[in-house]
Order: sequence, then structure tokens, then C-alpha cells
Amino acid sequence: MEELIAFLFAGFALTGSPGPNTLSLAAAGAAFGARSSLSYMAGLLVGMMLVMALTASGVVGLLLAAPAVAPAVTVAAAAYFLYLAFRIATAPPLAEADDTARAPSFAAGVFLSLVNPKAYAAMAALYSGFVLIGGVPFLDAVAKWLALVAVIALVNICWLWGGSLMTRHLRDPRLNRIVNIGFAVLLIVSVVLAVRL
Repeated sequence: MEELIAFLFAGFALTGSPGPNTLSLAAAGAAFGARSSLSYMAGLLVGMMLVMALTASGVVGLLLAAPAVAPAVTVAAAAYFLYLAFRIATAPPLAEADDTARAPSFAAGVFLSLVNPKAYAAMAALYSGFVLIGGVPFLDAVAKWLALVAVIALVNICWLWGGSLMTRHLRDPRLNRIVNIGFAVLLIVSVVLAVRL
């Protein structure tokens, strides 16, 4: 039980701290509203489930061992993060939003999780640093997966709600624009920090 509690605390710390997924979710909530961003949030969660499966199975280690793969993934991820930051920074304030302003999609959430370097680092640390069920590696991996899905879902809800709450109280279009641009800048900074780790 103590190992599970430590694992959950570490899971909240690693997945809940500011990073590309969490900041993009808060930014989507601020720029497009919580309801419009639910599909994106679900995509982030599904993407993280895939990251967990890839990390636990060792596939990530094999892929990144190939010399050409890591730089290609880094370039693709950087391009996507810049595109997402641009969309968030240029989103119209919620008071002015029309049908053309759409939150990032489910597929965008999946993709962002799959190219997020912080996601792989966090999952590698959590999967290698704890043993929840000793002697049965498959059950141990499944137990970690289930616990982390619950943790990430809760973390995502909090970040989305927090972002949308900021916008709800900032109905002034100018302040709303500042919040959107601020989130876009934070997203880019979080990616730079995650890549340097």
C-alpha cells in the first residue's frame, strides 16, 4: 500500500506539473472553453495511454536507439507545438468566438501526447521506479497503467477547468488575448524545457 501511495504521489507530480500536455489543455480551455475542448482532453488521455503502453513494452527504447529516429521525432514535435501555440495565441476571445474558431481535435490530442518528450520521460520514471505487484511484471504494468489513467484524467480535468475558469473571469477581449498569448508562450517554453531534459 505504501508503494501505491508513493506511486500515486509521483504520478500526480510528474503528470500534473506544467508541461506541453497540461499547458496546451489549459490554453485550449482558456481560448475555446471547457466544453469545446473536451474532445481534445480525451485525445490527450488516449495518447497518454498509448505512451504508457509503448514505454512499458520497451518499444520506445528500441525506436530511440535508432540514430535517425530521435532527431526526426524532435523536429516533428517542435513543428506541431509551434502550430498549436499559434492556434491558441490567435484564437478569438470567447466573447467573439464564432463557428470558425474550433478547439484542437481528439486526433490533435492523441498526436500531441505521442510527440511529447515529457510524457515519455515521466512514464519511464514511473514504470521503472516503482513495483506495485512484485513477481508478476505483466500485472504490475497493468496496475500502473490503470492507476495512471485515473491520475491523468483527474489532472487533465483540473487543467482544463482552470484554463476555462480564467477566461470566464476575463471577458474583456484584450485581457483574453493576453491570456491566450501567455499560454502559447508557456507552451513553447515547456517544450524547450522538456526537450532539454
